[in-house]
Order: sequence, then C-alpha cells, then structure tokens
Amino acid sequence: SPTLQELEVTVMDVRMCNNSRFWNGTIGPAMICFQSQRRGSAPAKVRVWGVTPPQGDSGSPLVCGKRPKVAGVMSFSHKDPTDPFKPPVATSTVKYKDWIKKTLR
Repeated sequence: SPTLQELEVTVMDVRMCNNSRFWNGTIGPAMICFQSQRRGSAPAKVRVWGVTPPQGDSGSPLVCGKRPKVAGVMSFSHKDPTDPFKPPVATSTVKYKDWIKKTLR
C-alpha cells in the first residue's frame, strides 16, 4: 500500500510466546511477540505500522508511548497470519540501542 497504516497490538509475555503451543522456545531475549487487539480489549500501548503484520512487513517499526518511540522492528511472522498460535515477532531496538547509536554516528 502507498499509504502508511497502523495497527494497535498487545505485547505478549515472552514465556507465553515460548510456550509449546506457540513458538516452542525459539523466541530469544531480544525478540518481542505481539497480537492484534481484539474487540473489547484494553487499549494498546504499542503500534506497528503496516496493514497487518504478515510476511512482507519485515522492517516495519513497532512504536510505543504517548510520544512514540521505536521499540522494535518487525522481524518475522508465520506464513498464515491468522494462526493465533504463531504471533508476529519483532526485534527489540532497546537491546541494540548502543549499537544503533554507534552505527548512526
């Protein structure tokens, strides 16, 4: 899409994401799993840019806060974006903050 779009999401607990029903231990400490908001859910504090986070959205920013800051970069998702047991995964930018600053200098 030529139009930038956003989707409100909820960050999942890493233990839940690593559960045998989900990614089965493959999610590392620098990864963030998230799910789309369901109707009636509490408001999300995190947004991801893109229509939905299926394959092809790698590199999209995951932002949070009242003054939005990048918290992650969309990394991968399951080939079936509707599979509730394979949530999309972003790489945490917080874990790489020093490297990012050094690289941008």
